[in-house]
Amino acid sequence: MKNRRSPNLNRRQAALLAATAVLCAAVAGGALTGHPAVTLIALGFFQVVVIGVLLVLIRRLAGVLAVTRANRRDMRQVMEQTQRRMLAAVEELLLASGDRHRELTEAVAVQQKAAATGTDRLLRAQNNEVEAMVQLFQWLTPRAPMPPSGGFALNPTDLLDLLHLVRLRKPRLVVELGSGTSSVWLGYALEQYGGKLVSFDHDGDYARQTRSMLAAHGLNAVAEVRDAPLRELTVDGSTYQWYDVDQLRDLIGINLLVVDGPPAATGPDARYPALQVLEAKLSPTATVVLDDANRPDEQDAVRRWTENVTGLTSEPHLIGRHAVMAYSRTGSPVSV
Repeated sequence: MKNRRSPNLNRRQAALLAATAVLCAAVAGGALTGHPAVTLIALGFFQVVVIGVLLVLIRRLAGVLAVTRANRRDMRQVMEQTQRRMLAAVEELLLASGDRHRELTEAVAVQQKAAATGTDRLLRAQNNEVEAMVQLFQWLTPRAPMPPSGGFALNPTDLLDLLHLVRLRKPRLVVELGSGTSSVWLGYALEQYGGKLVSFDHDGDYARQTRSMLAAHGLNAVAEVRDAPLRELTVDGSTYQWYDVDQLRDLIGINLLVVDGPPAATGPDARYPALQVLEAKLSPTATVVLDDANRPDEQDAVRRWTENVTGLTSEPHLIGRHAVMAYSRTGSPVSV
């Protein structure tokens, strides 16, 4: 069998045990030898020792209880602080969530309002284009299917206002920079009110398509399309990609100039050279129409033209996104 080691005692415990053993031996000896006084004295010491041990134990237990209470108090304080911090964090999170929810709600409301406004504007614009197209077909009866309008071509509202100018001013010569759908409509108007149309296009394929459309509608007698590839042209110290000016040399007495090209993709201020090149070819009184006047480059062109070209003034237009300008070399206004 394995020997079991007795637990080690410290000096105080060993002394206390030894004193107890001595007192027990004294009590036993006194009782056996017939000395009651010794026995009583020994019993008295033994009680004192027991009471002392009890006092020490009580003191230690009191210390343990005090430490336990302090630990509990500290733990309670830590728990209370932790609870307060958690409540503060939750409250802050709830406030932040409420603010974020309010911001998101307001943003959604703004977007919904903008979407509703945009949809309303789009519907109104579509209605305007449909109404303009109806008026166009009530005005003129085509002899073949008409090409689509909008996109790169003039919108129905722009076409309607342009044909209204033709009907009022009855130009004898109309020059159009950029051919397409508008060439067909202008051809019909000039056939009805008298006059000739010369359109220019830098794209050979597009020019051939426009010539085919004019032929299909029987408008070759009043309208022609010329190929005018883009060439470098210097105007006011700046270089532009613009139509080949050799194709315009024979023109003179232009009553109505429609500027619908070159496309913006050819470079900044692509349409600005038009009046610098063609001013001298305008009739003494003429009308200039610039398409896409809602774009910054075209707005800048209108401003520069009216500031620098003598006799050129802006006119109000009825509908559409173009700009209308009146030109008078003699100083007399254009008759309407």
